[in-house]
Amino acid sequence: MYDICLTRNKMFRMKAGSVQARVDEETQVALEKLLRRNGWSMSRAVREGLQLLVNQQAGAGPRRMIGIGIFDSGTSDLASNKKYVKGFGANSGIQRKSGTKRKSKAA
Repeated sequence: MYDICLTRNKMFRMKAGSVQARVDEETQVALEKLLRRNGWSMSRAVREGLQLLVNQQAGAGPRRMIGIGIFDSGTSDLASNKKYVKGFGANSGIQRKSGTKRKSKAA
């Protein structure tokens, strides 16, 4: 069985279950030390590393931003309508450069 691998708009046929990777020189040196220290083949190092990642992320759902979908303002266009942000941050306490004036509010 073969899988198709697309790399830079070129197609290659790879045996299913095989992996190719490019690493920088620092990573290559660290990998070679790891192989010598443990007496592993390159394939075993890849399998061990992948298993560590699988175990570490087991049960973890998709990553989400904190707070999304928790608050309902009741306003459907809050994020896209500029009328809701008019004046926002006007009294934020940010120091202005000398010589610049703040626009006065119309009464």
